[in-house]
Amino acid sequence: MANDGRGKEYVMGELKDKIKGKSNEAAGQAKEAAGKATNNPELKAEGEKQQLKGKGQQVKGAVKGALGDKV
Repeated sequence: MANDGRGKEYVMGELKDKIKGKSNEAAGQAKEAAGKATNNPELKAEGEKQQLKGKGQQVKGAVKGALGDKV
């Protein structure tokens, strides 16, 4: 990665948000699938909610990447 003057903290914040987002999406997908398989609407809804949280974290990371870590 080339040095773009943003600093290590900036890149780490961006990556951390993206990784947390992917993790929450994966966990949410597992919960949603388990909820569907066990006919548990609460677990399915919890999984959907967690997936949305993960997508939001990824967007936050992308915004940090575009605008800087001051977001």
